[in-house]
Amino acid sequence: MERLVPWLTLQSVPGIGNLRFRRLIRSFGTPERTLQAPANLLAQVEGISHVLAKAIERQRTPDWVWNEIERCSKAGYSLITQNDPAYPALLLAIPDPPPVLYCNGKVERDWCHIAVVGSRRSTAYGRSSASRLSRDLSVRGICIVSGMARGIDSAAHKGALDAGGKTVAVLGSGLKRIYPPENRTLFHSIAENGAVISEFPLDAEPEPHHFPQRNRIISGVALGTVVVEATRRSGSLITARLAAEQGREVFAIPGNIHAPSTTGTHGLIRQGAKLVETAEDVVEEVLPHVALPESPAATRRNPGDRREPGQGLRNDQQKVFDAIAHDPVHIDDLVRRCGMGAGALTAVLGELELMGVVIQEPGKFFMRGSAG
Repeated sequence: MERLVPWLTLQSVPGIGNLRFRRLIRSFGTPERTLQAPANLLAQVEGISHVLAKAIERQRTPDWVWNEIERCSKAGYSLITQNDPAYPALLLAIPDPPPVLYCNGKVERDWCHIAVVGSRRSTAYGRSSASRLSRDLSVRGICIVSGMARGIDSAAHKGALDAGGKTVAVLGSGLKRIYPPENRTLFHSIAENGAVISEFPLDAEPEPHHFPQRNRIISGVALGTVVVEATRRSGSLITARLAAEQGREVFAIPGNIHAPSTTGTHGLIRQGAKLVETAEDVVEEVLPHVALPESPAATRRNPGDRREPGQGLRNDQQKVFDAIAHDPVHIDDLVRRCGMGAGALTAVLGELELMGVVIQEPGKFFMRGSAG
């Protein structure tokens, strides 16, 4: 673990951000050589003033660095530096990659990553779309990247996990500050089937300015970013912009033209983002760039063999399923459409919910789920 000390020591110098860190490494090769370099040579690096060069020359390893490394070791977390074989290759290509990634789980350098992001204040349609797309991409061997936020992000991770696929969450806080707190179980599930990563120290709080910063990692890890739902001022649009600036593909799922939650996604489509209806719309764009790996999920759930919506239901279940569309419908309307008593209908709806083909929204509204 001592190899990590120079990385965190150099990073701890006030004024050394990710961009300056990278310039120093390009000039001197390693953090060790950088810390040993004389101030007059350090000052020749672009962006390094004489004052900052002197600070680097005088820098000694702070006590918190040793403590941080020890805590990571005890927790089973890894610290991945830019020269580590596990460091995501695509992330190294952005202008300011994090010098060190805190990682709970395992990332593979050659995984094909696609980011799926969207609004925290999502609709049932958005969550269902994110879950379905992530599931279908996962069975094709694609690793889903998102931010583990409420709403679309959580649905994307869960869709990948439901398919037995890989997923990576990028936090806007430290690994010891799980946010949002209700996603603690999801945090551990992701770590067991991929990785939770962060550029922030273990105890870093989820500060508002951390989230735009972490968005460049979400887009930077991935070949492309799919925005599912976004208002005009959504943070997901920041991720899409960063993806475009990084030379990555940008996708968007269309929605209700009257819904505020889709104004941002429709704006992306007007600006040239590829409209996504199925996983194939994404796959056909990434195939020229990478050979998709054989995923364990693909052997368990082949897209060509996937159950058709409503297949294998009893007659009463099929009747109710057919009466439900992808837009929410109230239970009173279902009573009229199905000609069933409220008690019998509620029982069937409960069964369909357990099967994942129907989901319930607040106010007794129902719509088809990601499995339907």
